[in-house]
Amino acid sequence: MPTDPAALAQFYTFTDFAHFVEVYYTVDRLVREPEDVTALVVGAARDAAVSNVRWMELTVTATTHLRAGIDGSALRDALELGAEIASRDHGVQLGWIIDIPGEFGLDAADATVAFLQDHAPMGTVAIGLAGIERDVPRAQFAWHVDQARDLGYRAVIHAGESSGPESVWSALDDLHADRIGHGIRAVDDQALLTRLARTGVPLEVCVTSNLRTNVVGELATHPVGILLAEGIRVVVATDDPGMFDTDLNTEYEHVAAVTGYGETELAELARAGVRASFAPDSVKERILADIDG
Repeated sequence: MPTDPAALAQFYTFTDFAHFVEVYYTVDRLVREPEDVTALVVGAARDAAVSNVRWMELTVTATTHLRAGIDGSALRDALELGAEIASRDHGVQLGWIIDIPGEFGLDAADATVAFLQDHAPMGTVAIGLAGIERDVPRAQFAWHVDQARDLGYRAVIHAGESSGPESVWSALDDLHADRIGHGIRAVDDQALLTRLARTGVPLEVCVTSNLRTNVVGELATHPVGILLAEGIRVVVATDDPGMFDTDLNTEYEHVAAVTGYGETELAELARAGVRASFAPDSVKERILADIDG
């Protein structure tokens, strides 16, 4: 992996979503020790605090760390230590989404559920399903999502990012997603837009991510404006801010550029994000009061 700034910039220039995933795993292989995990968590919270983030749901692909040789209990302890430091030093409370990397199949899904059963860190809120969407049917993970629900967790399913609206239908009908990661290709299916608007299942929209992975060609054509106009619950999110050189403030600026939203509308989007989160009610109430203030 390069260290020269110019070479690094080139390294983080993605040709498509599959290339992004390849780079992601290259970087992830640098995380070898529990201390590395804690440092990443604290760094993410430090960076998020710049955008006045108070609650952050951080996705953890536990299986990659387990394959790197980090013991499940050590991984849990590293995450919990990171959350403690994040709250103490940066005022950011963390919830964990422990995700299945879909492209690694059912074995990885089994390992993810086992981690949730045996080593889920304090503050875990959901199981996730992410990674490559094409040729990775969402429905094959229904059993694993059901197992996580039995443990008390919600489900955040990535769909409709690099694949079509059919993956969003599957996330809704087969996995009963509580939130959809991305979901922007719902704009290609009016019946799906109607379903999302009626049910209120939120979409996590990450504009910079979509641009950097070439899922969307340019900012002016990003479908976030259509989604909002259709009455979809949109959560403005960052995806992988370190990989995409973004933060939450930047994402709101992008949404404003596409939609023409001003402060009032953007504040309501922020409230929607709080309400769609899995934060404890007391945390939601405090953040909503801060927004209103």
